[in-house]
Amino acid sequence: MPNTQQLQDIASQVRRDIVRMVHACQSGHPGGSLGCADFMTVLFFEIMQHRPDFSIFFIGEDLFFLSNGHISPVYYSILARSGYFPTAELSTFRRLNSRLQGHPATHEHLPGIRIASGSLGQGLSVAIGAALSKKQNGDDRWVFSLHGDGELQEGQIWEAAMFAAHHKVDNLIATVDWNGQQIDGPTNKIMSLGNLPAKWEAFGWEVLQTDGHDIAALRNTLQTAKNSSKQGKPIMILMKTAMGKGVSFMEGSHEWHGIAPNDAQLATALAELRETLGDY
Repeated sequence: MPNTQQLQDIASQVRRDIVRMVHACQSGHPGGSLGCADFMTVLFFEIMQHRPDFSIFFIGEDLFFLSNGHISPVYYSILARSGYFPTAELSTFRRLNSRLQGHPATHEHLPGIRIASGSLGQGLSVAIGAALSKKQNGDDRWVFSLHGDGELQEGQIWEAAMFAAHHKVDNLIATVDWNGQQIDGPTNKIMSLGNLPAKWEAFGWEVLQTDGHDIAALRNTLQTAKNSSKQGKPIMILMKTAMGKGVSFMEGSHEWHGIAPNDAQLATALAELRETLGDY
């Protein structure tokens, strides 16, 4: 099991991958990807039991579903660094005929990708279906999902929330990237999310909160989520993050939701992010 420093080193390299991928094709979504790098690192390198020798059949392993598929750069980097496919393939991000499309898709048969995602609001329903399947098959592993906070403005999220609580889908651990930003501005100006902990509790979920950039806190919260699960309630982790975390000129601004850095900005970003595992 990696220690805190090793996880921080992985997250730093993942952030380098993200800015390089988006810069190379001058397209993509760096802000949310950078903000979720720490969470994804802890989830894949410590918490989840998963197999890089990927099979679409998911018996006896934990599953992860990325609902906010536009943050595919962080997902692709994590999968490559976990051994699902060669890191060199990250250089093909958003290229013609690449398996690394802007939003993950199953058509390209990229190892690790189980659903096409990016149409916001749908991933929770998919995760619930997979979790129910595990329960019905006597599989004792967990299902994890990640969602954007702007995504919570989609009605399907709340239909799924009611369903999961009613059917006691208690092997599901969902996380919301609570950065307060969406594509066209702060969430509190576009459509306020209100008291999110109270909302999810009212819908019958067990709610945890954590700092999405504190590796130790993430480790503890995710382990607490596992320990608190399978007691009749689905688990929701509300994770406070900063969009663009790790790159000073990107942090905290919705403007970096979906634009690529230029050459000078890439150089600045890479100077702030340690190369720890070797660039692809």
